[in-house]
Amino acid sequence: MEIRELTPDDWEGEAALAEEAFGAAPAGSPPRTRPAEPSPGRHGWGAVDGGRLVAKVVALEQASWWGGVELATCGIAGVAVAAEHRSGGLLAAVMAPLLAQAAERGAVLSTLYPTAPGIYRSLGWELVAALDRVTLPTASLSRVRPPVGVTTRRAEVGDVRAVQELYAAWAAAQNGPLTRTGPRFDRPDAEIHADRGATTLAVDAAGRVVGYASWSRHGGYGPDGVLEVHDLLAVSADGYRALWEVLASSASVAPTLALRTSGADPARLLLPGVTWSPDPAAHHPYMLRVHDVAGALTARRLALPDGVGPRGGAGVASGAGIGSGGGAGAGAGGGTAGPGVAIDLAVAGDRLGADGRYRLTLGDGPGRCERLAAGGVAVGAPGGVDVPTLTPQGLALLFAGAQTCANLRMLDHLTGPGHHDALLDLLLAGRPLHVRDYF
Repeated sequence: MEIRELTPDDWEGEAALAEEAFGAAPAGSPPRTRPAEPSPGRHGWGAVDGGRLVAKVVALEQASWWGGVELATCGIAGVAVAAEHRSGGLLAAVMAPLLAQAAERGAVLSTLYPTAPGIYRSLGWELVAALDRVTLPTASLSRVRPPVGVTTRRAEVGDVRAVQELYAAWAAAQNGPLTRTGPRFDRPDAEIHADRGATTLAVDAAGRVVGYASWSRHGGYGPDGVLEVHDLLAVSADGYRALWEVLASSASVAPTLALRTSGADPARLLLPGVTWSPDPAAHHPYMLRVHDVAGALTARRLALPDGVGPRGGAGVASGAGIGSGGGAGAGAGGGTAGPGVAIDLAVAGDRLGADGRYRLTLGDGPGRCERLAAGGVAVGAPGGVDVPTLTPQGLALLFAGAQTCANLRMLDHLTGPGHHDALLDLLLAGRPLHVRDYF
């Protein structure tokens, strides 16, 4: 079995595996052809047995927002294993070099949309969010309160940058959304505008774009008519109201509105009714893996909350795994040079190399994390480890703010001392989880 990076010459094997895993292309689709050149930001790895491609996975160069910071993220897509080779460990074999290569490019996280979460969970990914399609009666939107000081108009090519800036402002306030920058999104404005279909802008009295909705129509103009909303975002309540008002005008020809959304969408809070029906056929769970623990926690630029630690004087409980002030400190946790708080923790049970001890140091500036040791975790007192120890799945959930330390302990994803659980929750939680791009 040969594990290697794929080239454009492997396109026939990739196409055959994709059809086996995901089904044939719909009737009328253009035939698959050999790409003229590699796709920017796309990197494939595969397993070849006797000249036949039997497993493949694709890495996409992306970035996503976490805690208001853009983090380089490897998007995992196109995973397929030939039927006769499933359950043979090939997925881990191709994932390991793919993630190592992504780390060399600076990616500290990886994300994917799974068809079978358990397979990826065994390799350190965990469910943190979902991309959904919800439906509601278009007529119900007519009861939304009218906007004040916000009007609407159809977007033009010249508005592409304003739409991108609004998306970035919204996404930066969440955990999880892609930045929509990088190779996948580096296209001419005219092409981006054409791909969006119809886009309605919400504009305030100063001429600033405060919201947009990208939408299309299908199903005719009878009972089967659907208004498909691909993107609905705003940075003000009246921006949302103005967009809902425009969408409501299609009620007579499109009785159903379908919206692509995620998490606790604030757009829903402007609706007077409770109808918000998830489409089970269009529910796409989203998984996260932190494959560079030190790099991800450092890049996140974590800071002590006001009133906690040396800056605020409130202090943090000391004990194994924490040191404060100058000097080396004592006990298993060690210490931190200069004023600050040091949190020692460990990761255990990762099949792809993240196991080890880490120290997160917090002070006046952005926090930094370093790897103290790789491999196994030392055992302290009987019945427990001497520092807080996370499974790779628990690390993903904690990093995303998807679960608290208390819940992770209930699920056996976090063991060991708990004296700084509350601080970890403060550092990593607090922003809603959202994803809006499928790959």
